[in-house]
Amino acid sequence: MKAAHAAWRRLEAVHGMIYFVPEARRRYRDLGLSGRAGYFTSRSAAFGRASAELIIATFYNFHPDLVRRTVEGAWDATTPQQVLDARYAAAEEALRRAGIHELPGLDEVVALTRSAAEAACEHAQGRPLFAAHAALPWPQEPVLRLWHAQTLLREFRGDGHVACLLSEGVGAAEALVLHAATGEVPGDFLRASRAWPAEEWAGARERLRERGLLDGDSLSPQGSVLRRHIEDRTDRLALPAYAVLGDTGCERLAELAKPFGRAVVEAGLLRTG
Repeated sequence: MKAAHAAWRRLEAVHGMIYFVPEARRRYRDLGLSGRAGYFTSRSAAFGRASAELIIATFYNFHPDLVRRTVEGAWDATTPQQVLDARYAAAEEALRRAGIHELPGLDEVVALTRSAAEAACEHAQGRPLFAAHAALPWPQEPVLRLWHAQTLLREFRGDGHVACLLSEGVGAAEALVLHAATGEVPGDFLRASRAWPAEEWAGARERLRERGLLDGDSLSPQGSVLRRHIEDRTDRLALPAYAVLGDTGCERLAELAKPFGRAVVEAGLLRTG
């Protein structure tokens, strides 16, 4: 499980940069999508004209009012296919700016990552966001094949994570409060970026305290156990994708992936603003 987690983690930046790079913002603006409309429509475009309610259900941790307000009218400005085309074009442009296409081992990384992504397709039940992206055609260009494969693996894992949160009775705002309580990300950032009003955030925090999961603003021992359980369970639910590689293949992918993730970071593709 550790090898599979490392393989995913070291390539996550290759997918995740699409939410930050100016190439994406520019292309979404050209379609008439401003602000967060680009994020919500581009990630949900694989569904077609995704409703706000579908995005709320599958993205999970954004305040519903933010999604409804942002998505309203977005599909009047453009089409899902135009948004998908813009997203892929932005991904290729940004990754080439990082020099991904020149890194040694690209073909092997693509082959391993694609094998895992295609194995995940045999386990799509109960994973709606993954399944929607899995139905998209595979790109021909190697850099985009890598990005698409890692996107599938990210959404495969993400759908499993949502299932874990639901099974443990952890709601959308509560999941963010638990994350903030680890100290990994400031709570003010998580609350503001997902647009949770202060009173609803405080309510989520109080519910977690009543369950004994918080000690002040930090995780209690019981909260730490639950948080670890959710993360471990998420890893286990992601294993069907990586089982095809075996430990040896996962270790090889994790080793090869290091310079790819590093290139994304060093090129500034994860910078906000």
